[in-house]
Amino acid sequence: MLTNVATALIGIGDMWIVGRLEDAATQGAVDVGARLFAVLFTVMNFLKTGTTGMVAQAGTRAGEQGGEAAQAQLLARGIAIGLTIALVLLLLKPLLMPLMLGALGAEGRVLAAAQVYAEIRYWTAPGVMLNLALIGFLVGRRQMGMVLTIEVIYNALNVALGLFLALRLEWGIAGIGWSSFIAEYAKLAILAVLVWRGTAGGALLAALTDRAVLRWQALRPFLSVNRDLFLRTLVLTVALAAITRLSAERGPEVLAANGIIYQLFILTALLLDGFENAAQVLNGERAGANDRAGFASYVRAILWRGLGAAALVAIFFALFADPILASFAATPGVERLAQSQAIWLAVIPFAGVASFVFDGVFVGASWTRAMLLSMAGAAAVFALTLWLSWPLGNHALWGSFVLFLLLRAGLQAALMPGLMRRSFTG
Repeated sequence: MLTNVATALIGIGDMWIVGRLEDAATQGAVDVGARLFAVLFTVMNFLKTGTTGMVAQAGTRAGEQGGEAAQAQLLARGIAIGLTIALVLLLLKPLLMPLMLGALGAEGRVLAAAQVYAEIRYWTAPGVMLNLALIGFLVGRRQMGMVLTIEVIYNALNVALGLFLALRLEWGIAGIGWSSFIAEYAKLAILAVLVWRGTAGGALLAALTDRAVLRWQALRPFLSVNRDLFLRTLVLTVALAAITRLSAERGPEVLAANGIIYQLFILTALLLDGFENAAQVLNGERAGANDRAGFASYVRAILWRGLGAAALVAIFFALFADPILASFAATPGVERLAQSQAIWLAVIPFAGVASFVFDGVFVGASWTRAMLLSMAGAAAVFALTLWLSWPLGNHALWGSFVLFLLLRAGLQAALMPGLMRRSFTG
């Protein structure tokens, strides 16, 4: 949970720093830019989640397919696929960037500022992809203390550089982009050194020099799991991008206010995603050991603890949402609009926590196809409710999002008994 909070600070820090520029259009541009990279980069999060679940399974699986060597081979495949994705993204940059900025509804000054930010941050693609694979490997091996330290350093560096470049040197939104660029590659350097010099360094070297590790037969199971996770994350990212698109259609102030709400939701989601990470590892280990009773016990334990944490988050926002939102707002108008939506910051944690936990369970057990189908079903209903509720205003937008989260969890809970019967033998 602490690691995920540290991860959330990258977006929170950018939004707070740009608020000091006192311009709603620029603050809206950071939200548009962040959503663009959510589509381009976060949709590749399967490199982390898929690696985590499969590394956890390999750590407890008996025989030649388990152990440190198998874990290192999974990381080698993640690195190779990550570099390939980064190359494709860079080659498609002249097409993708203007297309996606237009799709997110950016116009006028918002579009101009978002282009400055996106032009710089786009070049972090190789660093982002490699970092996802490396973090997934460390989480799957339960090396969370190391991951926490790295994330704290990464975010502290990003915020410090953002303050210095954007405010002290007066680079504005370009300073936000450069701070993200420098911090991303600093994070990669630290991760590479720690993994290479750790206990897995020798096994990783052997895996990277073994051609058999990257042959089609070896890659196919890894690619199959990650294909489903990619499509699932793509559906989720498009659903979240719809919030930005619909917000942009209501003007710069609504876009900025909803952007603040969204960044605080991301903070909440990443905090509660600590339980998803736990489920990925613990349920992945029980799946690898063919321990059905232990698997079911972890599902219950993690779910109840997640609901308890969601209650604490909801109480916190019920008490302190208004001053927090005021500290982020670039103008009084943005502040008033954001505070009028504050109720959703207390509702969303309860709506989302079960779906986060089930996501971790499904990843740990490699039930990725079922995960994709449940996401697609929930997204279809989300699209319908957005269309029907558009005339009802901004509250209807967030209400539709809450329904989307609840439906995801409901569909996953309905699928789980049948998946457990098929997955566990004996």
